[in-house]
Parts: sequence; structure tokens; C-alpha cells
Amino acid sequence: MKKIIFFVGIILSFHTGNTQVLISILLGDKLNTGKIEFGLDGGANWSTIKNLDGAKSLTGFNLGFYFDFKLKDPSWMLNTGVIVKSNMGADELPVYSLGNPNLDNAFTGGKITRKINYFNVPIMMKYSFKNHIYLKGGTQLGLRYKAFDEFKNSVNEEDDLKYKLDVKDQFHPIDAGLAIGAGYRLMKGNGMNIGVQYYIGLIDIRVDDSSPNQFNRVLYLTAGIPIGKNPKKQKTDETEK
Repeated sequence: MKKIIFFVGIILSFHTGNTQVLISILLGDKLNTGKIEFGLDGGANWSTIKNLDGAKSLTGFNLGFYFDFKLKDPSWMLNTGVIVKSNMGADELPVYSLGNPNLDNAFTGGKITRKINYFNVPIMMKYSFKNHIYLKGGTQLGLRYKAFDEFKNSVNEEDDLKYKLDVKDQFHPIDAGLAIGAGYRLMKGNGMNIGVQYYIGLIDIRVDDSSPNQFNRVLYLTAGIPIGKNPKKQKTDETEK
């Protein structure tokens, strides 16, 4: 029951903006043991949609939490967690008709930014070298909870006109694919993780099968911070190894 409360608190905290404070208070070092590391990670990401005409890279940010489960061989870990906030999609798409002459005229010559929000869960095997560089690979599962097209048009060289259209029903609720990544651990392997990760979607995200299959593609640049880690416990584990 306590674990359920902890995880509910984590998810809610991402929506209140007090994530790190709340997690630190609720969890402390409870989730960080000799065999498990828990932390927050976040950063920038660049996404696009394969086979979508005119699609250009969309810049966004990501925020989530991670777990590293250490295996018998200390170099190997099971890496998982949840990317709670992350925009997938594409930018600078051509404008299509909204079925309203006034809106169509207003956005003639404009562009569309398509954003599809998922809760993403990577499940990967992670290998750490003695020089604190790590590689990881596996799968990533996504649950779509929001999607919209934002119409934009410039007036006097500024984006003065904007209109949001909910397009959630045009996309499947589930996404899945492959994920690979690499990174470096600071402070001799006990500090922050700096890493990159690339996601290759393998499931057609569109409900309408009349168009060519479309797939998510995302490049993540992240920094991960262990929460409540006990340095003395870490040193003891390293001595035992």
C-alpha cells in the first residue's frame, strides 16, 4: 500500500511542479538500496513523424523518473521508469481545411505544430564500463493521453494567430518501439547521469489506415539525478565488490 501511495504522489507531483521536493520528502532514501537506484531525469527532445509529408523536427522537453535494478553482474542493470512529460509530434506541417471559411482564410499560408503526449515507459538492459560510460537498449511502451494540432499564422512577422484543434481520436492510444542509448556517470560513477537516447516507433500511430503508416521518432538528451542516495552505502557496496 505504501508503494502505491509513493507512486501516486510521484505522478501527481509532476503536475504540480513540486516534483523534487515532494519526492524527497515522501521517499528519502527508501527506494535507493544497494541493488536499486531511483532518481529524476529530464532534458530536451527532438521528435518527428516518419512518412508524414512536410514534417520537420519538433523541439520539446521531457521529465520523468527512473529505476536502475542491479543484477548479479554489477556491470549489468535493468533500466526502467516513466517519462511523464514528453511531447512527440512534428513541426511546420502544411495547413489543412478546418471546415470553417473564416478560419481557413485566417490561417492560409500558416503552419501547424502537431503535439502528441504520451506516458512512456522504457524497459532496457544497461551495461556500465569501468570508465563510467554506459550503453543501454531495449523497448519503450507509450500510452497516449493528449494530442492536438496548433495552427499558427504570422501577422507583422509574429505568431499573432493561433488555434488549437483536438486530434486525440486520430491516433492510437498505444505506441511501442525500440530504444537505444548511451551516457556518462559523473563523480566517479556516483553522481549525475548525462545521456542520449533514441526511440524508433514500430507501431503505426494513425487510426486512419488510408494514409501511409506513420511512426514516432524521438531523440532525447537527458540528465538524471539520484534522489536520496546514501553515499556511505554506495562506498560499502563498492568495497564488497
